[in-house]
Amino acid sequence: MADNTVQFDRPQEPEEIDARPLSGRFTKPFQSEFSRVVNVFSAVILLAAIGTILWSSATFPKLDRIEAPDRALELMVSRMMEAQDGLHRAPAWQQRLTEWTLGSSEKERRQAIDWYRELAQATGDPLSKLRLAILQGEFGQQQDALDEAKTWQNLAAPMPLFGQWVVTAYGAPTVSVERVGELQAALAETLPAGWFYNSLAARLAQQTGDQVLLASVARQREVRGKWLQDRSERLMIFEVACLFIGSAVLLNLVWLRNRRTEALRVHSPGVPPPWSGGIGTAVLLRGGALGALITMVFLSFPPIEHASLRALAIPLANLPLLALAYVHLLKPTELDFRSGFGLHIDRATLSPLIGAVLAVIAAGLWGEWVMGRVAEWLDLANHWTEWFDPNLVWASGSVLTVSLLEYVIFAPIFEELAFRGLLFAVLRRRFSFAPAALLSASIFALAHGYGLIGFVSVLWSGFLWAWIYEKTGSLIPGMVAHAVNNLLVSLTVMALLR
Repeated sequence: MADNTVQFDRPQEPEEIDARPLSGRFTKPFQSEFSRVVNVFSAVILLAAIGTILWSSATFPKLDRIEAPDRALELMVSRMMEAQDGLHRAPAWQQRLTEWTLGSSEKERRQAIDWYRELAQATGDPLSKLRLAILQGEFGQQQDALDEAKTWQNLAAPMPLFGQWVVTAYGAPTVSVERVGELQAALAETLPAGWFYNSLAARLAQQTGDQVLLASVARQREVRGKWLQDRSERLMIFEVACLFIGSAVLLNLVWLRNRRTEALRVHSPGVPPPWSGGIGTAVLLRGGALGALITMVFLSFPPIEHASLRALAIPLANLPLLALAYVHLLKPTELDFRSGFGLHIDRATLSPLIGAVLAVIAAGLWGEWVMGRVAEWLDLANHWTEWFDPNLVWASGSVLTVSLLEYVIFAPIFEELAFRGLLFAVLRRRFSFAPAALLSASIFALAHGYGLIGFVSVLWSGFLWAWIYEKTGSLIPGMVAHAVNNLLVSLTVMALLR
């Protein structure tokens, strides 16, 4: 029987690095430069920066993070519901695959109602109240919608008109056909085209038996649903392909080879690194503090109109840390960035690196799937403002290009250098793999400022990228997996909302 296990080319033996004791490669004058006072001051700045992120995440109203939350939520919920309409017309296999990968449609509907309830209470916007009532009327909470609509009769305009729409659409018919026609005309002038208008217009048309309008709404829903399904189907197929191909590689490495993942090793030194943990800690504190200050400077200015300047934010914020690392960590050990972090690809290492990338992407997708099912079981969810990105949805082409450059190129490169190449590596000198990976991944997740679900998701990704750095000795697999992860998230947002 043929052997179908994945085979990796064995890399050539790496060149020997300087084996002299660390004390012989770091001079006392260099060590004395890193005084405790400066290190403590730098630590205070870093803790203040992380504390500010956590404080803002916990106390700053989430809706205030979006410039026009009513417009943003209307777009997002409309597209979600239109995608569900398209999915209902898709083949049965596609419906099952979508539900398996993304979760149940019922959860999305409950979330949409909760999000609109929050928006209506926070802003008092009449259209938000109306859209909440439409969602309730469409998805099994008709009585709640009717009870709320009846309280609008004594309010200022346009609430009485909105109340008549809701009561007529979702309650027992109490008005004449002529009056329903008047309500339809007013609705067409008030609500923009989209899922909310189509849903309410169809309900009113059912009351009068207007088959022409019902057919028109059905055609619009079919066209919009198919358009969204076509956009999301390609992404879903790509994710599923990465999942299963990567899973085969992962099984080959972890199970079929009895956990002999040393087959992935392509570079030395890797981790633990050949530099002093104390010097590495000082570099992290000082470089991180300078980076935090540079980031604060960028955030203190109003939005930069020239999109190309925004691309400088991430490199400039990381420049002090990388410069200190080169001068005080890499150079004394006769390394550079390529040799110190395994940033080199040749014919011997290409096959193991590709396998490592596929394996870690698959592990990340499986982790996201498990987290999604657990979150659904516990009725937990990300707040919609955490993944709604105006630059991906509404921005011009130049701003969109810069945003993708930040998310897909700069963030993976510089974050992997900082959090895995330096932070995890320094922790690895003192701790075994699991504590070092969990601690570095936790700091990585805290720095993103997400809620619970987002924190766990980033934590899992950071842990995996630390694991693949441990096994390969190269940051390239983590960088590529990080870039693919950010690209998939960006493309999903753009496919659904742009």
